[in-house]
Order: sequence, then C-alpha cells, then structure tokens
Amino acid sequence: MSFIYNILICIAGFLLKIIAIFNNKIRFFVNGRKTVFSDLRKTLGPGDRIIWFHTASLGEFEQGLPVIEKIKTEFPDRKILVTFFSPSGYEIKKGSKAADIITYLPLDTRKNAKKFLDITTPELAVFVKYEFWPNYLSELNKRKINTILISAIFREDQLFFKPYGGFMRRSLQTFRHFFVQDENSGNLLNGIGIDRVTVSGDTRLDRVEEILHRDNTLEFMETFKNGKLCFVAGSTWPEDEELLSEMINNAPEDIKFALAPHNIKPAHNESLLKSIRKKTVLYSEREKHHLQDYDVIIIDTIGILTRIYSYADIAYVGGGMGSTGLHNILEPAVFGIPVIIGKNYSKFKEANELVKLGGVLSVSHKDQLSQVFSQLIEKELHRKETGRINSLYVKKNTGAVIQIVGFLRILL
Repeated sequence: MSFIYNILICIAGFLLKIIAIFNNKIRFFVNGRKTVFSDLRKTLGPGDRIIWFHTASLGEFEQGLPVIEKIKTEFPDRKILVTFFSPSGYEIKKGSKAADIITYLPLDTRKNAKKFLDITTPELAVFVKYEFWPNYLSELNKRKINTILISAIFREDQLFFKPYGGFMRRSLQTFRHFFVQDENSGNLLNGIGIDRVTVSGDTRLDRVEEILHRDNTLEFMETFKNGKLCFVAGSTWPEDEELLSEMINNAPEDIKFALAPHNIKPAHNESLLKSIRKKTVLYSEREKHHLQDYDVIIIDTIGILTRIYSYADIAYVGGGMGSTGLHNILEPAVFGIPVIIGKNYSKFKEANELVKLGGVLSVSHKDQLSQVFSQLIEKELHRKETGRINSLYVKKNTGAVIQIVGFLRILL
C-alpha cells in the first residue's frame, strides 16, 4: 500500500503542474512550493530550535493559534514554524506575526519529507485537527520527534476505521498523543488500539472567548447602527444571499443589515447591490456617505468580520445553504446573540450541538428564514434567551488550550 501511495503522490504532483496552467488557485499551490526549501535555508540558522505547527488551511490555523501564541510566550528561545497545505490559508496568513516562519508544506513524498526535516530539525511537531501525511509522519517517527495531534475530530466513516485502512492506521500510530474534540473521537481511536488520547475539546472555543476581551470598536459600525437593531450576515455565498436579499427587502424599516459576502469582488458586489431594494452602501465608499442614513452596508473587505459581529443583535453565518461548507458560527455565538444557518451543517460538531440546544437556528428555505427572523425581531425575550444559550456554550467548553499546553510544556 505504501508503494501505491507514493506512486499516486508523484502522479498527483505531475498533474497539478499541468492543471496550474489553467487554474489560478492550483497555480498558487504549485508555485508557492517551488522555493520552500531555499527559503527555509536562508531563514533558519544552525542553532535555531524549531517547534513546527502544521495547519491545512485558515480554519485550522485559527484553531492552532491560541496554542501557538501560548507556546511562543512561554518559550521565547524557540522559533515557531507554521506550514499550510492550502493556498487560501497561506495567502491570507503569510504575513502573520504569530509565527517566525510561515510557508507551504511540500508534497508528501519521501524525498520531500526527509529534506524538509533535515533543514528544519524540529524539536516538536504539532498537527492541527487533521492532515495525516504518511511520509512526513513516518520520517518524524524514525527521527524520534514527538508529534502531537490537537483539536482532532474523527468519524466512523473515515479510512482509519475500515477493515482495509491498515496503511492509514499505521500513520496514526506515529503520534505521541491525541487531543480530541469529543468522546466519540476518543472511542473510535480506542477501538483501533490507540489509548494515548485526551478529550480536551476544541481550541477554537478558547480562541473565540479571547475575542470578548479585545477592543472590538468600529467607528463606522457605531455610526451605521445608530442605536437600532442590527442583523449581520457573515461569509455568505450566493445560495445564502438569494434568501437574505428577499428577507432584507421585506424587513421592517428600523432594522439595519451588514452583509459580509465570502466573495468581495466588484462584480459580485454589484450583483448583490442590484438584488437589494433598500438604501445600500459599500464599506469601501463609506467615507462619501452619511452611514446612519443607510439600511444596508456591504462589507467589501476582509479582516473585520469578527468585530462587526460585536454590533449584531442577530447573526447569519453562510456556507450551510449550499455545499461549500458552513463557516465559523462560534465567532458570533461568543457575543451572546442568536445565530441562523442553512440546512447543511451535519459535519460540524458545534453546529449540531447548538442547534439541539436552540442557540443556533437552521433554516432550509426563504419562508422559514423570514419566520425565524420575524420571531427574533418581535420577541426580545426570545432573542436574548437564544443568544444566552450560545454564550454559555462557549464559556462551558473552553479550556482545551490549558490541557494541550500543559502536555507540550513537559515535552519541551
């Protein structure tokens, strides 16, 4: 199986170079990896002590960030190396000050794994949530480098738990310890003979809880909201916006709406503007207008959505109405407000739990969205109680970072 895997990785690497000619995202994926080794050699010195964190993309980076920050504070003599698999995560976070070095992870060939570890020589490797690269894990194991998996979540339908999944099960055996999000994940690992497991929860909850202690002030939102109820829709996709635009058009006059679409390209924003009949302004043109006079603001920038949620009385989180994947519901939930999502959320643990608890409300069509929206607007007590469920959930489930860092501290 190992031989077949390595052949497939080589074929994938070749095909990606061809696809990159026609696909911009894959071009970033391929071109970004061309200088990884030379850049690392220039950046790292012989006396550097490296702690390596691997994250698949942006979401996993955010999960790992509270651990990264804590380790960086406690061990200032170490250098933090963060690798990304996805271009979307790398391109957004490549300038982050959270790590000393941020780069792509070269494809999982035996040659790349050996070369990468020869250059970086990490004292410790921390993988976040998932991404099980057999050659890297095997090489880490051969070199006796402690490798930890944090914020992990496993499902019964994964290859590890199938009768024919022995190759991938051997990769799991290379981890020194697993910090998993729930009991089910721990039980699945126990069922294949892995007992080096701690059920610590999701580090994202520690991450979002910290948001409450930051300065979330945005002057333009103060002006725009102007003391009225505010509905914030974040990370929306066309499937979400089709429902939201109709709801907004039929909403009472005294409600403010802030829309932060996932796609902020001008053509998409123009289409969104045309679908909304209420008085609407773009964030990029805010200086030209009296924001308090507008009903809707479209946020055509990135990096401020979390702070915008702090002004919301109700939030909608996109991605769940279509098949793209639900975005982060915890960022608005931490502010103690009701959160509305689409119908496709079954793969998201926190969404499943909060829908059952009643803090997150799932809708399947425009009539249901309008009904849920009206109830939250008209019934203040219902709105506040729904939001309180979310706030308590976040508070109750924090603490993963303390457990993980406590364990890493022993290894370092």
